[in-house]
Amino acid sequence: MKRKEFIKQTGLILGALPALGAASLPSVYRTSIPKTFNPLNWSEVRDQFALRRSHIHMSTFLLSSHPKPVAEAIEKHRQALDEDPAHYWEEHFMTAEPEQQAAAGEYLNASPDHIALTDSTTMGLGLVYGMLKLRPEQEIVTTTHGHFSTDLSIRHRAERTGAKVRKISLYDNPAEASVDEILSRTQNAITEQTRVLAVTWVHSSTGVKLPIKEMAQVLKELNSSREKEDRVLFCVDGIHGLGIEDVTVDELGCDFYIAGTHKWLFGPRGTGIIWGNAEAWEALDPIIPSFGPSAGVWIGVLPEDTPLITPGNFFTPGGFHSFEHRWALAEAFRFHLDIGKARIQERIHSLNTMCKEALAEMPHVQLHTPMSTELSSGMVCFDVDGYTPTQVVEEYHRHNITASTTPYRESHARLAPSLINNEEEVQRSVEVIAGMLQIEINQT
Repeated sequence: MKRKEFIKQTGLILGALPALGAASLPSVYRTSIPKTFNPLNWSEVRDQFALRRSHIHMSTFLLSSHPKPVAEAIEKHRQALDEDPAHYWEEHFMTAEPEQQAAAGEYLNASPDHIALTDSTTMGLGLVYGMLKLRPEQEIVTTTHGHFSTDLSIRHRAERTGAKVRKISLYDNPAEASVDEILSRTQNAITEQTRVLAVTWVHSSTGVKLPIKEMAQVLKELNSSREKEDRVLFCVDGIHGLGIEDVTVDELGCDFYIAGTHKWLFGPRGTGIIWGNAEAWEALDPIIPSFGPSAGVWIGVLPEDTPLITPGNFFTPGGFHSFEHRWALAEAFRFHLDIGKARIQERIHSLNTMCKEALAEMPHVQLHTPMSTELSSGMVCFDVDGYTPTQVVEEYHRHNITASTTPYRESHARLAPSLINNEEEVQRSVEVIAGMLQIEINQT
């Protein structure tokens, strides 16, 4: 059951942020976490989190625990805002958010000008789908596998524009899903009226990861003969791929990539991003004023055409936010980049494969997540004979293991080995399931 550890070693050391002073940080950060760590040592990476050691955490994808660099940046901004909020905001409001966009751009290999900042995946979905320019005869195609935030955002827009919504299934049995099946169903679903294809990259209901790059190529071929205003926009809820998969937005090939950053990326709670290519941003009508370059134009410090050339800023909702969290987002991207995107992907895929292989050998377990890493990422969804998903999670809690159920009409038990876990924790988690085998003993 053990997986070999990575052997590539370098001398990289991730520098800590400037010291904030012992009195300004919670005691756990003063006593438990070293000032620097080796990002190539998984044990030291784990030490950057204040997660309690009495439990095995297999649901950190739900809401992030802040690693030390993020926690310190939040505390630095919070303290400064508490001491002198007006001056601190005035000093940073024109530069702080571009710094976060630059870090996101480096991580995604994308122009920072094409990245908008949000508070969550749901906000991002609501903004993109709520701003779409749609004609009554056009339609949005989505799937039966996505999150209700996508479903409701699309429905609201359809009701206001007269556009239609159509749902398709990309696979019948998630464990047996194939790239060919998904691509064939995608191609067959697109009609002359289709303006948007809205999908979720990694399905939190089953753990299936869609082949976004290949789907984008299918749409590219279909769009080649269409006028600009009739081309299919490929919109992706990428929340459960961001922070795991070693890809860039160019490699994915979608038009919009929408994700919260407070899950697998371990960003500040209440942060998210929207990336869109230049043509895709033109397909939206803004609904919330921006406080970025738009505000700069308003107060006369920037040229009038700035919003037109920086769509990410132009579509970032304005207003006053939880600045101490938003302005610390860059540290999460840097944290991942210092560890290495390729190493993170290999680590998480390795732990999840280990988990799936063990569960697949158990006669009382039905695995719903594909075994292949081509069609899976950081979640393992399964059922245990004789137990409801809730009962499985309760059994885990009895063993001080935090697991979850998929919050859908058809619910399953779910484990999500992540960057903070190790092989021993995966082994202990599957052993709990092995111990749940119900054996009937016939007494004669």
